[in-house]
Amino acid sequence: MKKMKKKGTDAGPGRTAMDALEIKHARTRKTYEIPIFEAGVEGDTAIRGIDLRQIKADENEFGLMSYDPGFLNTASCKSAITFIDGDRGILRYRGYPIEQLAEDATFLEVAWLLRKGELPTQAEYKQWAHDITYHTYVHENIRKFLEGFRYDAHPMSMLCSAVAALSSFYPKAKNIFDPEQRNLAIIRLLAKVPTIAAFVYRHVRGLPFVYPDNDLPYTENFLSMVSRMSESKYEANPVFGRALEVLFILHADHEQNCSTNAVRSVGSSHVDPFSALAAGIAALFGPLHGGANEQVLHMITEIGDRDNIPRFIEGVKSGKGQRLMGFGHRVYKSYDPRAKIVKRLAHEVFEQVGMDKDLDIALELERIALSDDYFISRKLYPNVDFYTCSRSHARPGGSRSGRRCCSTRIRRSPGRARSTSGRASENTRANSPTRHRHRGKAPLGGNGRRPVKPRRASRATTPARRTRPPGLASTRRGCTSAAGTARTRSRTRRRASGER
Repeated sequence: MKKMKKKGTDAGPGRTAMDALEIKHARTRKTYEIPIFEAGVEGDTAIRGIDLRQIKADENEFGLMSYDPGFLNTASCKSAITFIDGDRGILRYRGYPIEQLAEDATFLEVAWLLRKGELPTQAEYKQWAHDITYHTYVHENIRKFLEGFRYDAHPMSMLCSAVAALSSFYPKAKNIFDPEQRNLAIIRLLAKVPTIAAFVYRHVRGLPFVYPDNDLPYTENFLSMVSRMSESKYEANPVFGRALEVLFILHADHEQNCSTNAVRSVGSSHVDPFSALAAGIAALFGPLHGGANEQVLHMITEIGDRDNIPRFIEGVKSGKGQRLMGFGHRVYKSYDPRAKIVKRLAHEVFEQVGMDKDLDIALELERIALSDDYFISRKLYPNVDFYTCSRSHARPGGSRSGRRCCSTRIRRSPGRARSTSGRASENTRANSPTRHRHRGKAPLGGNGRRPVKPRRASRATTPARRTRPPGLASTRRGCTSAAGTARTRSRTRRRASGER
C-alpha cells in the first residue's frame, strides 16, 4: 500500500471554543447569547438546537425551534469519519481524499480506517483480513431460508430479511456494550453480507449457490460466489476485481445519509447490530436512495433505442416527460467526486466486455448532459448512480443481451467443481456440504459410508417383466392355474404383435 497523506485542517480565524452567537429578538428586544461549538476536524461549527428554546416572546411559550426537513443543515452527532463539501465536490474518509483511497487502498483497509481512524499496519491488516475470511460462511438454515423466497422476489427484500435473521443465530450480539461482542458482530457483518448478497443473486437467476472460497481475496471471493459456474478454480479478471474493489470503497460511507440515519435511529434503542443494519438496508431499498441506480436502469429500458433519446430529452426539458434519473445530486452542487472515479472504471470495463444497446444509450445521455447548457446551468452532471448502473450492464457472468462476459480467466480441469474452500470457517461443522450429506437417521457403515437403500424399479423397467418367457405364469398377479397361464400367453402374444 502506498503512503497516503491526510489533508490539513484549517478551522478559520476566530473559531474557538469561546465563540458565541448573539441573537436579538425583534419583538421583545431581548438579546440571547448561544455558545458555538469548537471547530470540528474540517473547521465546521455548530450550535445546540436546544439552546434556541430560551428565545420566547412570552414565558408561557414553548420556545423557538429549528425547522429543517431532510436535515439539510442539521447535525445529529459529532463525527470525524467522513467529510463532504458538496459545493466544492470534496469527499474525505478520516481526512484522506476519496480519490487517494480509491487509487491506492483496498476495501478492507478502508473498512479498518473508517472504524479505527488510521490505516492499518501490515500486521493489523493481516489479522483483520484473516478474521473476516474466517467468518464468510453462513449457517445452512440461512441458505434454506433464502430458498423459500419466490423466484422473482426483489433482491433487496431478500437481503434485508436475511441480515435481520442473523440476529437469531447470534443472540449474544445484543450485548452491545461488550467490546468483544461488538467487534465480532462487525466482523461477521463484513464477512457474511457479501455471501448472502451472492446467494440472493444466484437465487434470482435460478442458479445453484456457490460457497465462499477462502483462498481468494475479499472482492474476488464475492465475484466467485456470484459468477462461478463449472470451473474448478475461479480467477477473476483483474479489471473486474479492481472495479468492484473501488465501488465498495466509494460506497463505504457517505456521512449522515438516509440509511446511516436509519441504522443510528434504530440502534439508539440498543438493538443488536444485525437488526439495526437491516433497517439501513430497508432504507437503501428506496428509489430516492440506494434504489436510484435501479431507476436509471428502468429509464434506459423505457428509452429503448438511441434514436429515441432526443424526444426523451425534450420531454425532460419541457417538464412533460419523465424525470432524468442518475443526474444531479442533493449534496454535490458541482461534479460528484465519486462519479469521476466510477466513470473511468466504467470505460475500462466496457473495453473488456464491449458495448450493447443499453450501454450505447447511457453513454449518449452522458454526452448530452455534459454538453447541453440546460443541464450545465442546472449543474445536472452524471452522478455515481448513473455510472454504477452503466457498469452493472457488464456484471460478471453475462451481459443483459445474454452474451457471456470475459469476466474471468478460467483454468479448467477434469472433475466436478468445488463448491467450498478447503480452509476451515466458524460454521464448518454446520455448513460443510460433506457433513451435511452425512446427516440422517441411518448410522455410518464400516467403510464410512451410509448404506444406500435400493430404489424400487419402475413398471416399465422391471427386469422380470421384460425377460419372462411367454409360457411362464405371472406369479406377481397370482396366475398359477392352467387358465391363468393361457390368459398370460394370450396377453404376451398380443403385446408382441402390437395389439391391445
